Amino acid sequence: MDIGAIFLLVSVCILTGLFVARPFMQRRRVLGNAGNNQELSALLAERDRLIGALQDLDFDHTLGKIPGEDYPGMRASLLKRAADILRQLDLLQPQTLESDDAESRVEAVIAERRADAAVEPAKKREITDDDLEELLAARRAVRKEKSGGFCPNCGKPIMRSDRFCSACGKSI
Repeated sequence: MDIGAIFLLVSVCILTGLFVARPFMQRRRVLGNAGNNQELSALLAERDRLIGALQDLDFDHTLGKIPGEDYPGMRASLLKRAADILRQLDLLQPQTLESDDAESRVEAVIAERRADAAVEPAKKREITDDDLEELLAARRAVRKEKSGGFCPNCGKPIMRSDRFCSACGKSI
């Protein structure tokens, strides 16, 4: 056998082996990243939960449900836990803004959510009584067209398209 044929045979065997082994190598890489993604997802969920808890705490304090002497301690402990979560997130996801510390970012997110909550009630106040009356009249007209009265057997409301009562099953 010629030396060139031997090199060709060896190279084909090596390439075939690499081709067959490639999915196994990719799976290890994917599994390595999956653990990181799972941890990141858990940290993001915990961050959102803590921000919601801070928002609820502030709202409850505003309503007077939480005594004034308990509020600062509870808020400080939630802020500390949120800051720890943000530090862990920073280790997994390094960001370009290194000047912000975790606590100030938590406060910024809470302030943003408060601003969003303050804007929504203002939008709801724009509806006048006349607008409400128009909406009610339109809704009543639609409902009146669909209503077929009441079942003669059991007295439950029926629709015009009903052939049988949905409560007792009597033919209409």
